[in-house]
Amino acid sequence: MTRLLIAGIGNIFLGDDAFGVEVARRLAGRPLPEGVRVVDFGIRGLDLAFALLDGCDGAVLVDAAQRGGPPGTLYVLEPERDDLGDPEALEAHGLHPAKVLRMVEALGGRCPWLRVVGCEPATFGSDEDPAMGLSGPVQAAVDEAVRLVEALSKEFLDGEARKLAR
Repeated sequence: MTRLLIAGIGNIFLGDDAFGVEVARRLAGRPLPEGVRVVDFGIRGLDLAFALLDGCDGAVLVDAAQRGGPPGTLYVLEPERDDLGDPEALEAHGLHPAKVLRMVEALGGRCPWLRVVGCEPATFGSDEDPAMGLSGPVQAAVDEAVRLVEALSKEFLDGEARKLAR
């Protein structure tokens, strides 16, 4: 059975960093196609690495992504192997998606189909002034991100079905 992992990533105590967690929460309450699993990984990088090593055929990682656009802007990224970081820097309770993916590769795993749905944050707060909850622009982008992840899931499942039909 084809398996697609949708991974919500982020820290709920750092404002817009909770974007992926909120998208995962919304998706978990919706009907999903067979073979699609949604998990809120929060900041548990090691758990995400092990889930990717468990034989998924594809993954959509959902996270805040600073790329220079206006807050609330959504991005779909296809990470290249050269964009990944150092696997040795992975922390069990910290989650940087590129480091998790590099660790998966270092352990002999591979995620053949991968997309990252990112949202430009407005604020992460600070140690002195923590930010609970999403900013207005990021909150407004959550529903569109849910639709985007659902469309990417369909794209993945349709592509896998075509491969099996050959």
